[in-house]
Amino acid sequence: MGNKNKTISFRVSEDKFETLREIAEERDISLSAVFRDYVDTLVSHDGQVKVAPEHEFEDDATETSTESFPPKVEVPKSFVREHERLELEAEHLREQLEEHKRYVTKLRQQLDEMDQDEVIHLEDLDQGEEEDASYRIGSFDDR
Repeated sequence: MGNKNKTISFRVSEDKFETLREIAEERDISLSAVFRDYVDTLVSHDGQVKVAPEHEFEDDATETSTESFPPKVEVPKSFVREHERLELEAEHLREQLEEHKRYVTKLRQQLDEMDQDEVIHLEDLDQGEEEDASYRIGSFDDR
């Protein structure tokens, strides 16, 4: 569920840039927030967005419908709760993965630091070196 942000570049004329800056100042938001709102609206409406001055929109809206723009969709609380639960679970799993990666790294470092004489390969045990001491796996207390 990695939600990575990507960068989108817009090229606009200087006049349009100033207009966009004025819009941002009127709404008391950043200029990048204006672009994010535009892109979000564009994506949510499958690219079917018409940019028009407010006075034209207000005239059209009063003539055709009483719905607000952009359209709003009500989502059941159970859906929101389930989404939040899944986000928390995903975050927990990410934390566990990071912990596991740190543990594996620690084990690899310990293995790299270990002398080769301390490492016993199972294949070497099978070759019948009976003069060596016997080996036991695990730790048993014989007391």
